[in-house]
Amino acid sequence: MSRYTHARVTMAAMAATTALLVTGIPVIAHAAPAAPSAVAEQQAVAGSKAQLLTDAGQKSASIAQSLGLGSQEQLVAKDVIVDANGTRHLRYERTFGGLPVLGGDMIVHQTAAGVIQSVDRASEASLNGVNTTPALAAPKAQAAALAAEAGSTVETAPRLVVWAAKGAPKLAWETVVSGKEADGTPSRLHVVTDAKSGEVLAKVEGIQKGTGQGVFVGNVNIGTTLSGSTYQLKDGTRGGMYTTNMNNGTSGNGTLFTKSTDAWGNGLASNKESAAVDAHFGAQATWDYYKNAFGRSGIRNDGVGAFSRVHYSSGYVNAFWDDQCFCMTYGDGSGNTHPLTELDVAGHEMTHGVTSNTAGLNYSDESGGLNESTSDVFGTMVEFSANLPSDVPDYLIGELIDINGNGTPLRYMDKPSKDGSSADSWYSGVGNLDVHYSSGVGNHLFYLLAEGSGAKVINGVSYNSPTVNNITVTGIGRDKAAAIWYRALTTKWTSTTNYANARAGMLAAATDLYGANSAEYNATATAWAAVNVGSLPNPGGPTVTNPGNQTTALNGTANLQIQASGGTAPLTFSATGLPTGLSISSSGLITGTATAAGTYNVTVTATDAASKTGTTSFTWTVSTGGGGTCTPAQLLGNAGFETGTAAPWTATSGVVDNSSSQAAHSGSWKAWLNGYGSSHTDSASQSVTIPAGCKATLSYWLHIDTAETTTSTAYDKLTVTVNGTTVASYSNLNKNTGYAQKTIDLSSYAGQTVTLKFNGVEDSSLQTSFVIDDTSIQTS
Repeated sequence: MSRYTHARVTMAAMAATTALLVTGIPVIAHAAPAAPSAVAEQQAVAGSKAQLLTDAGQKSASIAQSLGLGSQEQLVAKDVIVDANGTRHLRYERTFGGLPVLGGDMIVHQTAAGVIQSVDRASEASLNGVNTTPALAAPKAQAAALAAEAGSTVETAPRLVVWAAKGAPKLAWETVVSGKEADGTPSRLHVVTDAKSGEVLAKVEGIQKGTGQGVFVGNVNIGTTLSGSTYQLKDGTRGGMYTTNMNNGTSGNGTLFTKSTDAWGNGLASNKESAAVDAHFGAQATWDYYKNAFGRSGIRNDGVGAFSRVHYSSGYVNAFWDDQCFCMTYGDGSGNTHPLTELDVAGHEMTHGVTSNTAGLNYSDESGGLNESTSDVFGTMVEFSANLPSDVPDYLIGELIDINGNGTPLRYMDKPSKDGSSADSWYSGVGNLDVHYSSGVGNHLFYLLAEGSGAKVINGVSYNSPTVNNITVTGIGRDKAAAIWYRALTTKWTSTTNYANARAGMLAAATDLYGANSAEYNATATAWAAVNVGSLPNPGGPTVTNPGNQTTALNGTANLQIQASGGTAPLTFSATGLPTGLSISSSGLITGTATAAGTYNVTVTATDAASKTGTTSFTWTVSTGGGGTCTPAQLLGNAGFETGTAAPWTATSGVVDNSSSQAAHSGSWKAWLNGYGSSHTDSASQSVTIPAGCKATLSYWLHIDTAETTTSTAYDKLTVTVNGTTVASYSNLNKNTGYAQKTIDLSSYAGQTVTLKFNGVEDSSLQTSFVIDDTSIQTS
């Protein structure tokens, strides 16, 4: 394949593609006959899902290598979603030395041609250096786990894992202990203990619960099965879901409801069938909502229906979802007269199953609050979708329970703090709240995005939603808000996603569904700002890329290019708070010699031709170095590529080049990535060890040549990553006439082995060349 070929696609073809990207609904790809039977459809869904997972598993080794993962790391396929335009989102769990990595999950986004576009990771931390030999044996871990939860018993013996969900990755034991909470809810607590010190690192509950009450659905049609002359409360059209009677027991699956006629219950709690009708209809309505709104076939998206258990325990005032039995369970409430089978409870609890089989949000910290709010959001959407006259849809959670004894609901989405405990907006300690209260941030966000701020009446219920700084939010409607949330849940979020990451994921989802800078995108950004997460959008103005916090040695030199996109060209840069001796050019290049030690708070502003501005802030530390013992060295091998071969780089064929079409910065050889004018990916990577106690600086000379004429669209992209973390990115918008030197501080990686990778991705037409030369990782 030669470089510099092909013309850009015609406007007609491009318009068709854009329309598909904007309006296409993400679905799991599968083939089905025009009018399949229920069984045939379930088999088709399960078969296609299995094939997609098999394909993702077969690609895992090459993907791991392309992401720069170590030789001990492997990816295990968990889920695959395929968009209408062929884009794939591969969700992987990770192992290290054969051990599960808790917090190691990631989503790999690929084009239809299999080119990696981006990766969302639960943790950016490197696993290099993790010792897989425990200092403490399993019995001590088990004892520590039991001590962490009074009255518990061991359900699953300790297993070795790598804990990466928070802080530096380390070897740990995970022990599952079981017991009961104060209200009688079963507890299945995953206790993670340090395999070296025995310290409890985390406690994560495996049973996810909520509250509600029935009998509420009134006269409804439900799916049943006639077996011989006996009717069963089993729905053969929705994955075989069924409902059982626990008869006040707490173990086993219960007894399937059966009878000689197909009329069930009488609306009274005293009739055990009435609660079963509520639960069965709740499962049916939840299935139908996810199927109709998103093409999702069941909780696992495999065509298999979950089952429901009613009349659990005695006087049990709660309901819960359990992944282990793949079932929904309801108690009968106080005095066994108030079964907790309200419709939004069913949707809430079964959504915990959807979350478990997608993002897998940890049930603690901010991710736990996001987990709970996800269930409140889709429990509410199930209620609106069913639109029952006996349970008029609203943004109140558990409004028919009267569990407080004064007619108030359990939670309010328009103003969560009305319950006395929930958070209306984000603050630094919100993750320390119970997950049912930290969920207020997400609940409020969804209400604002769907309906907007201020006072209003919906279905006879009055709402008044205040915002941070009195920001005005205009809603985009429930369906669009739910579509953005669902796409983020299924293709952007990971197990450790917090509210800041949730915002980023929803903005990316809004871009996927409705386009960058669309009304829906800007409404999403505005709603998040209204709950104190992120800033207001800047429609039409420039966006400045945050370069990350910087460190420079005293009397050391700086060379940092600030990147920005959007706005009306040309952009002009300015900065405040720069370290003494540094300055910024109008093109955004920060240079100079740092002459005064200290930590500086820097704000960079980009102003476009229409006087619209965008800003970003970061810290810049000028360090005295402290007289360390680091021996200065240049770590990269074949740094200028002058050997004429790639080694010790690992590079795509043809990248190391000495042709006259692109001149080297010095010598004859350089690394020339892309430049083909067709869909193509090139890379060059090398691993080095940065000694402990050293300051390290990555530098390289970069020339970008392109045939693209656009001044606003990044068609071809180059990313620079260190251990999979992007430290710099460029595109055809950054073209330059000569070489420019780039520098990046890698001091935070001291004591680690790092993989530096240059990765260029070129689209289907009009070439862009990324030419790299004279690289170095210099320690001092």
